[in-house]
Amino acid sequence: MTERVSTIDVRQRIGDLLNRVALRNDEFIIERKGKPLAALVSVERLAQMRRFARRQGLEFLKRQEKGPLDDAGAMELALEAQRWARRRARRPRPRAK
Repeated sequence: MTERVSTIDVRQRIGDLLNRVALRNDEFIIERKGKPLAALVSVERLAQMRRFARRQGLEFLKRQEKGPLDDAGAMELALEAQRWARRRARRPRPRAK
């Protein structure tokens, strides 16, 4: 689960937070005045997100070669992205030993 921390907490505990991200793959949402501002994730997770975005972009371009998306195709693409996000949210992260 992603933990939420304030910008003040980040300033006070940056070393601890970085260790948790690097060693335990923890993730943090950094908030300012209760609103999400940034995320602190591991380099591996960032690379994974970039690969996924690149792959999705390439697949989208391939679909566009066939012609623009119609309403049904756009809805299917949106539902597919939603299902993927929900699967990722349910997947438990490994714990540090």
